[in-house]
Amino acid sequence: MRLRFLLALPELRLEVVTGSDELDRTIRWVVTTDLLDPGRYLRGRELVLTGLVWRTRPADSETFVRALTEAGVSGLAAWDLALGAIPDDLVDACRRHRLPLFKVPEDVAFATVTEEVVRHLSGARAADLAAVLDRHRRLVEGTGLGAVVDLVGHCHVLTPTGRVVAGPAPADPAALAAAFLTAPRLPHHVPALDASLFPVAAGTPRVADWFIAFEGDFTDWPAERRTLTAELAAIVALERARLDVPADVAVVTGGDVSRLADVRHVAVAASGRGGLRPAELRALLAEIFTAAHPAVGVLDEEAVALVPAGDRDIAAALQSALDFLAPGLAGDGIAAGVSDAAPPSGLRAAIEEARHARRLAAARPAPTCVVRHDELATHVLLLASVPDDVRRMFGERLLDPLRDYDRSHGADLVRTLETFLRHSGSWTRCAEQLHLHVNSVRYRIRRIEDLTGRDLSSLEDRVDFFLALRLG
Repeated sequence: MRLRFLLALPELRLEVVTGSDELDRTIRWVVTTDLLDPGRYLRGRELVLTGLVWRTRPADSETFVRALTEAGVSGLAAWDLALGAIPDDLVDACRRHRLPLFKVPEDVAFATVTEEVVRHLSGARAADLAAVLDRHRRLVEGTGLGAVVDLVGHCHVLTPTGRVVAGPAPADPAALAAAFLTAPRLPHHVPALDASLFPVAAGTPRVADWFIAFEGDFTDWPAERRTLTAELAAIVALERARLDVPADVAVVTGGDVSRLADVRHVAVAASGRGGLRPAELRALLAEIFTAAHPAVGVLDEEAVALVPAGDRDIAAALQSALDFLAPGLAGDGIAAGVSDAAPPSGLRAAIEEARHARRLAAARPAPTCVVRHDELATHVLLLASVPDDVRRMFGERLLDPLRDYDRSHGADLVRTLETFLRHSGSWTRCAEQLHLHVNSVRYRIRRIEDLTGRDLSSLEDRVDFFLALRLG
């Protein structure tokens, strides 16, 4: 916007006092100040509004105007309500420094001037950027997002794990990601971070989407800036689709390992418990392990990733990432299995191992569950294959008498049984864990035996109780 445009705004009725030959200067923003030397707060090309509170003597006008011109201000709009005029010394100082000076009518508030100018500035900038972004969207393939985000300014493109895709690194990307995952609805303004969060792909689960964080509160934006936001989201969605190229299925089945380096890999298999689709899970695994450059694909409705083993604990890293992402699952869940590290020649077996572990994870109630390969060699694997009705019947027959007794008498027999078995039948350690006398533990164990007709000195009965507790 140029200074000359101000004279065309009928709501403002500004009048040029001096500097009519400088009205082609552009305005970047509007600032109101009553400081005698506001230069350190100015960045250049502002329209400055002042009520002349800073003026105590004529010489102050020279100090004030010099500070404005040194800061690169485009123009000054003023009115002294107490004096009822603009003092001659201010007019003379503006004329000497070639600073355009406008008179603000007495009945026009500075807030009105600010709102009107900012509205036109934002609308013009957003309309221009929207046109540029629309053209860029047609050409974006292969160009990347950096230049586009720089053009828009004051925004960042991130993944739900907090990884910055484009734009300058924000102060706390993890906090932005957590806010995106937990927002009640999108777009969403986060006052503590002074950021507005927008999804990239509407209808995509948040854990499988990217998002854009804009500075400021979107509820205060004009319609033009909202249009700009939609254009940028469309560009980001195109770029993400361009980058989201799944690996050849032959690689993740272990049938073609020629594309993998001769290093040991860990196989990861994942499935959703609700609305997450296999392709979204594949993208999620690719994001979680992006630093390791995994091979990812979909096999029989499961997402599979081959991750270079390296030195880190893949299963722990996966569980940590899923725990962070859990708020964005919106009631869904993820079951995942992780194999042991294997050389390229053993990847087919590693993938099968991961898929078996994934099925074991799916049988557990936790919303996000990761099962390691070493759990496949325990009783847990056998329990996972037991049909649900058999599991329920087995647990009820052994444990329901104890649960009924606990409810009726306020006892703690089930917990006592679990603690007793966990400490391999040690009366002393069980008593210490429960903060009871040994005789109290002995009394409870006898009560358990009486109610169930079992003998806890028998290994066979102990195993039955142990399995019932695990199944329950």
